[in-house]
Amino acid sequence: MDTKQMFQPDLIDLQVTVQDEEELFELIAKRLYQAGYVNEGYLDGIKSREIGFPTGLITEYLNIALPHSDTEYIERPFIYIARTTNPIKVKQMGDNQEMEVRDLFFLGIKDPSKQVGLLQELMVLFQNEAFVSELENTTKNEEVFSLFMKQWEEVKNG
Repeated sequence: MDTKQMFQPDLIDLQVTVQDEEELFELIAKRLYQAGYVNEGYLDGIKSREIGFPTGLITEYLNIALPHSDTEYIERPFIYIARTTNPIKVKQMGDNQEMEVRDLFFLGIKDPSKQVGLLQELMVLFQNEAFVSELENTTKNEEVFSLFMKQWEEVKNG
């Protein structure tokens, strides 16, 4: 599946008000389940995976987190973009240090062999200062969707 198809306008919420990571996971898991992207095990799947392998990342231009579960909980591939109204604490990839984040990208990967490639593609985007600046200044779901579509075209054609 093409990464571009994993982005959907209805899988973007830039105004998520939650107290913490757990509340966010519960909210997003419920939405994804209701929309048929994940099965019932997904919430436990992302929670347990995040404990064992945290996904917070401090990149040069933006703190992000990339929560994902094992593939058996995914029904259809997706990337869910969530921005919290207030920073929430997550653990950093690699060293488990606590960090604050507002931008989270929930990755629903059905084919395990695609996981590393997807993470690499996203990392390239987040190392692009112009892209991150535009992303941070975008407040409308449709604009975020368009921004990713435009970047993806450039990546594929570049």
